[in-house]
Amino acid sequence: MKTIISITAFLFAACAVAYAQVAPFDMSGEREQGSAPMVPRLTLPATPAPATIPQTPVPATPSPPPAAQPTTPPPPFSMAPASSSAPAEVPSAPAQAQAVRPKTTTPANASPAAEPPAMPLPRQMATDAFRRYVLPFAKFGLDGEYDRKSWSIYITPEQAAAPAKFNFSYQNAVVVAPEASQLTVLLNNRIVGQQPIASSDAPSSVAFDVPPGLLQPGANLLTFEATQRHRTDCTVQSTYELWTDIDPAKTYLTFGGQEAGRFSSTDAIRAIGVDETGRTQISFVVPALEQPGTTKPLLRLAQGLAVLSGMPNQTFSFTPDTLPPTGAGRMTVVVGTPAELQSVITLPLAAQAAPFASFVTDPKSGAPVLLISGPSWPAIASAIDTIVSPTDRPATASRDTLVTQRWSAPDAPLVLSATNLTFAQLGVKTSEFSGRRFRTSFNIAVPSDFYANAYGEATVLLDAAFTQSVLPGSHIDVYVNGNIASTVPISSTGGGIFRHLPIRVTMRHFKPGLNTLSLEAILMTKEDEVCVPGTTAGAAPRFALFDTSELHIPDFARIGQRPNLAGLSGTGYPYNRAMLPVPLFIDRIDSDTLSATATLLGQMAIVAGRPIDVEPAATPGAIGERDAIFIGSISQMPPAVLSQLNIAATSQASWRPQIAAQSNQAEPSVTFEDWRSKVSGGVWRGQITSFQEWLRRNFDISLSSLQFVPGSEDVFTPGNADSFLIAQGKSVAGGSSWTVVTAPSASDLREGVEAVTAQVNWPKIAGHITTYSSKTGKIESVPVGRFDFVSSQPWSLSNYRLIAANWLSTNILSYAFLLVVLSLLIGVTTASMLSRLGRRE
Repeated sequence: MKTIISITAFLFAACAVAYAQVAPFDMSGEREQGSAPMVPRLTLPATPAPATIPQTPVPATPSPPPAAQPTTPPPPFSMAPASSSAPAEVPSAPAQAQAVRPKTTTPANASPAAEPPAMPLPRQMATDAFRRYVLPFAKFGLDGEYDRKSWSIYITPEQAAAPAKFNFSYQNAVVVAPEASQLTVLLNNRIVGQQPIASSDAPSSVAFDVPPGLLQPGANLLTFEATQRHRTDCTVQSTYELWTDIDPAKTYLTFGGQEAGRFSSTDAIRAIGVDETGRTQISFVVPALEQPGTTKPLLRLAQGLAVLSGMPNQTFSFTPDTLPPTGAGRMTVVVGTPAELQSVITLPLAAQAAPFASFVTDPKSGAPVLLISGPSWPAIASAIDTIVSPTDRPATASRDTLVTQRWSAPDAPLVLSATNLTFAQLGVKTSEFSGRRFRTSFNIAVPSDFYANAYGEATVLLDAAFTQSVLPGSHIDVYVNGNIASTVPISSTGGGIFRHLPIRVTMRHFKPGLNTLSLEAILMTKEDEVCVPGTTAGAAPRFALFDTSELHIPDFARIGQRPNLAGLSGTGYPYNRAMLPVPLFIDRIDSDTLSATATLLGQMAIVAGRPIDVEPAATPGAIGERDAIFIGSISQMPPAVLSQLNIAATSQASWRPQIAAQSNQAEPSVTFEDWRSKVSGGVWRGQITSFQEWLRRNFDISLSSLQFVPGSEDVFTPGNADSFLIAQGKSVAGGSSWTVVTAPSASDLREGVEAVTAQVNWPKIAGHITTYSSKTGKIESVPVGRFDFVSSQPWSLSNYRLIAANWLSTNILSYAFLLVVLSLLIGVTTASMLSRLGRRE
C-alpha cells in the first residue's frame, strides 16, 4: 500500500511540474523568494506573460551595469515627459519594457496590444507611391482552357527609372482546378508573376516586384495568360464554364517616389493611361469657350490628343473656369491667353510673349497640367500645331496598320490587296495544348471601300499537329467577328501533321476597319469519354499550333458606298479621305455639345489614323455639296437635312424621353377583334418567317436579294426609348455624304456619344441609322436599303470584274435574269450558225 501511495504521489508531482511549464519559463520569482514551493504556480493563469510579467526575460549571462549598456534612442512617445515643464517621473515597469522592446526578442505568445507603435517611415513610403491602372477595359476576363491577351502601356522615363511593383486582383469559377490551372503575367514577354488559379470563394490580391530595367521608356507589352482545367468534367461543354476575372480597379503598377507622377515633356501625353474603370478623361478649361474663333483649334487639339494617347475609351469635356479634380487616367488641359487665364492658373513668363505648350504643376493639387497659351488665339493655334503636327498625315497617304496596341497588341495589319501574313506577324505564337478546346485570336483590318462580302474567300494555311489520342469527329473551326466561317473535320486516326492545310474562310462577315479572326480546335479522346480522376489535369500535349501558319487574303473589290456607317466606324470614311476641310454644323457652342463633338471626332481620328480637318459652318447653306457632319439636339437640326436622310421631321417635336412620353399616354384598350387580327396575321407572318429562315439556312438567300431594284428607304421615326441617333445619307444633289449625330437634348447627346464611342460599342455602328438607348444600353441599326457606289480607286478591268461579281452575288434575280438572257443569246446564235452549215436538200 505504501508503494502504491508513493507511486501516486510521484505521478501527481510530475503532472504538476509539467502543467506549471505552460507558462513562460521565468526565474525572477525564485530569485526573490528563495526556495519557495512550486505548488502555488499551479494557480497561475494559462497566459500570464503580458499581465503579470512586464519585464523582459533575463538573459542567461549576468546583465552589465546600467552604465555599460549601449544607449538606444527611445521611441518618439518616450520623449514627451522630458519636454514637459513638469518634473520627470520614473517610468513604470511596463513603460520600461516597451522602451527597450526594439532591442529584445518578442515572445511568441505576446499580445498584439503590447507591440510598439508603427514607425512613420513605411507610411510615408506608401504615400509617395504613384499608381497607374493598366486595364483599358471596364470588364476583363480570361475564358476557356487557354486564353492569352496582350496590349501595350506607355511608360515615361521617370516611371521606367523608379522601382515598380505590379498588383492585380482576380476571382475564378468554382469549377477551376487549382492544381492544374495557372495564371501568368508577362511584361515585355518576360514572366513577372505566375501562380495557381485558386480564388473561387472571394477575390485575391496579388503583388509582384518588377525586375529593375525591365520597363523601358515608351511602349511596354503587358500580357495575361491563363491555363485552366475543370475539376471533374472532361467534356468540351464544360470548358465554357471556366473563367477568371481580373478586377480593373485593383490592377495597377505602383512606382516609388513622386517623380514617377511628373510629366517632363509633351511626349508624356501618350502616358495618360486609364482610371479604375478603364476610361481616359481629358478635361479642357477654356475661359473663351463660347467665342466662335476658338472652336476649330480646340477640336484640332482634341483629335491630336486622342491620336497621341491612342486609348480605346476616351472622353472629352469642356468647362470655362474651373479646374476639374485630378486622378488616374485624367489629364487637364488649360487653354487661353494670359488675360483669360489670370483667375484660373499662374502662368510662366514665357507664355505671355510667345506661343507656349508644356506641362506645368498645379500649385493646389500638385498634378501636371498641360498649359497652352500665347498672346493671342492665332499664337495659341500655333502652339497647338506643335503638339498635333506629329500626328498629321496626308489624306492620300496609305498606312500599313490600324492602331490597336493600346487594347489589343500587335497593331492590326491593314490589307489593301492580295496578301500573305504568317501567324507570327499576327501575334500568334507556337503553342502546345493538352486540353479539349483550344482557341486563339488575331486581328486584321480592311479598308473602308472593301466590297467582297458576297463572294470573297480568304484561306488559312494551317500548320498544326495532333496526337493519336485525338479521335475522328474532332474538328477545327474558324470564326470571323464571332460568326463561324469554316469547319474542317479531323477524320484520320493515329495522329497527324498538317502542313499548310488550306481552310477556306468566307469573307461575308468582314467589315471595313478592324476584324477579329479566331481559330478553335475541338479535341475528343477516349480518355475524356471515360474521365477517370486526374484526366482533366493531364499534361501530355494533344495538339500543337505553329506560328508558321499563314492567312491568305485574295484580291477583293474596292469601291466606296453611300451611305455606309460601318465605314465611318471602321476607318472614319468618307471624312478620312477628305482633301479639303470637312464642314461641321453645330447648333450651339455649349459645354455638352462641344464635349460630345470632341469625343466623336477624337474616336474618328483614332480609326482614321490622323486628325480630321474640320471647319465650323454657321448655316447649312454654307455647306454646299461637300461631305459634312451635323451635330446637336434634334430641335435645332435643319428640317431639310433630316428629310434628306429619311428622318421624320416630326421627331423634332415628338422625340422626348420615355418617362415624359408615358405620362401623356392613355391606358390602351384590348378587344377580341384586335387579337383575332393579330392571330390570323401572325400565322401568315410566322409561315413567311419560317420560309425566309429556310432559304437563308439552306441556300444563303434573303428576300432582300430577290429583287431587281432595291426598294426605297422608309422614313425613320426614333422611338421614345431611344436617346441617341446617328444617321448617314447622301446630300441633296447626291454627290456627297451627310452624317447627322443628334439626341433629344444636349445632355442626352453627350451621354450617347460617350456610350457609342466606347471600345465595345463603336464597332456596332453600321447600316443607314444606328440608335442607342440609355435605358437599356442597347444599340440597334437600320440596314442600308439603297446605296450608291463611290469611286475610290483608279479604273481597272480586274477591279470592275470583282465589283460585278460581288454585285451579282448579292442580287440573285438580276444574276438569274442575265444568265437566262445570255443563254437565249447563245441558243439563238448557235441555231443561226447551224442553219448555215451543212448540205441543204
